Amino acid sequence: MNGDARCLELQARFTDGPAALDSKRLCDVCADVAQMTGAGIMLMSGDIRRGSLCTTNEVSALIEELQFSLGEGPCLDAFHHDRPVLEPDLANPTEMRWMAFSTPALDAGVRAIFGFPLRVGPVKLGALNLYRDQPGALTDAQHADSLSVADIVAGSLIGMQANATPGQLAPEFEVGADFEFVVHQASGMVAAQLGVSVAQALIRMQAHAFGNDRSLRSVGRDVVDRSLRFDPADPITELQRKD
Repeated sequence: MNGDARCLELQARFTDGPAALDSKRLCDVCADVAQMTGAGIMLMSGDIRRGSLCTTNEVSALIEELQFSLGEGPCLDAFHHDRPVLEPDLANPTEMRWMAFSTPALDAGVRAIFGFPLRVGPVKLGALNLYRDQPGALTDAQHADSLSVADIVAGSLIGMQANATPGQLAPEFEVGADFEFVVHQASGMVAAQLGVSVAQALIRMQAHAFGNDRSLRSVGRDVVDRSLRFDPADPITELQRKD
């Protein structure tokens, strides 16, 4: 089968059947086409991670949460470097690149993981994450199919949002989505407290979360409810707890 015919066949996988195309189905079809254990889609904008659009199971949800909280992983590398990031054996990598991410991902059962950027022309949307519970490289066919489904997903996201009410997310995005609204709100508050950009504020929050063995989401909640406040005069502790 030539490349064009295969692309049309894959496109049909996303549109066939009575179910409407939503974010959850996007992830399910991606995992099925690539013959992976699970899949996830992370949306990003510049240096800001918007959160997980969809995941297929608990492990893929954890993968997205780890990447969001730790600021490292295949989706982030694929997005920033604008190329696929492939790790066929997370337990024995040829390159040590995710010091914080790898151990909890392995503990969850991830053995191979692959990130593919999502973009339409110059517009970068995020990344598709695929994982497998057994080590091993992608076959040539799997790699080609993963590139194709990443393109299809990117186009589908643009199409879904194009029909949304201005200023609001498309309803299709709400199915299976886990956008970290509390973290984004907290990032804005910390940016104001420290007089830095939102992206820099997010990094400071991540550092605190990692150093105190907490999730980024829990730190965000404490910032929003004002039980935690970052102090620009204290670069070591960075955060003061209010009594």
